[in-house]
Amino acid sequence: MIGAGAIGLGTAWHLAQQGHDVSLYDPRLNQSVDREGSAKDLSGTSASLGVLMGYVFRRRSGRGWRLRRRSMELWPQWIEMLQAHQPDLKLHPGLLQIARDEQAAERMESLAAQRVDLGLQMVNNADLATVWPTASHGGLHSRHDGRIDPLLLQQALRKALAEQNAELNATAVVHLERNDNHWRVHHTDGNSSIHDCVVLCTALNSDVLLEPLGQVRPMTPVLGQALSLRLTTGPTTWSNWPSVLVNQGFNLIPTAPGRLLLGATVEPGDRASEDPLTLMRNLNERAPEWLCSATVVGNWSGLRARPMDRPAPLLEELEPGLILASGHYRNGVLLTPGTAEWVTTAVEQA
Repeated sequence: MIGAGAIGLGTAWHLAQQGHDVSLYDPRLNQSVDREGSAKDLSGTSASLGVLMGYVFRRRSGRGWRLRRRSMELWPQWIEMLQAHQPDLKLHPGLLQIARDEQAAERMESLAAQRVDLGLQMVNNADLATVWPTASHGGLHSRHDGRIDPLLLQQALRKALAEQNAELNATAVVHLERNDNHWRVHHTDGNSSIHDCVVLCTALNSDVLLEPLGQVRPMTPVLGQALSLRLTTGPTTWSNWPSVLVNQGFNLIPTAPGRLLLGATVEPGDRASEDPLTLMRNLNERAPEWLCSATVVGNWSGLRARPMDRPAPLLEELEPGLILASGHYRNGVLLTPGTAEWVTTAVEQA
């Protein structure tokens, strides 16, 4: 396994649980998992807010929907097992999407009617008054979607892997070499190792390893920013709030009395501009006053890998023993269990 974000860690853990010998390579493994104050250039997982938008996915068929649904089915089991390693890790259920216009509301109504059994329900303006009083077209509530803290998730998976006796190597891989029916993995320290199978969970670094092999799967960086806010007015206990409120593509996540995370901008490129921070705080001039007057106590940014000319994520066996599980874009945490299951099947069939 190469890459120790949520996908790499989760896949390595699932493989180890199934009895496979696992070696995981990533220089970040000797670094603590945190996001203190303000930070730039965080990994995709650490920069993530851990939002699970599974059942509100609009498509009704295809690989994307199957992967989301399977991951949402698996997450409660994963959380229960991982709590033995990180008791604070929880699945925080409840996600509310605010409809921005009448057309969006109609699409939500159609989706809710189809997925009543999956916990979807429309919410009218009156019921939204105490949460988002500027809503004028209702919203869609998903009882089972929600959020997982991505920092606690990484901590739990690292501890779980250590107890599975997986080999955790805090070193980068610089080159892959075909070696008969095996793969030689070359490390930055000049050493190398032989493996039956290599799984790449390396996001934007994938091309460095793939291009010398004649494999091209281009991905483009997409930057996301997030704010940690302290409120001076407005909600304090969040008693009527869901775990995640989504408005105009922005995620608002209560974390403590008077504290809130706000984020999930989508900016092409790899450098943050100042404008999105203002945009996020005002939500295109539709934010309530208590949000506009909140104090920023932290902000960070991170890069996500978006596949070019192919749908996300990239799940492929490129050649015998070489598996790509990358390019999850904005859904790495959400799709971790489903991806781990897919990779395990691919490894066992290789």
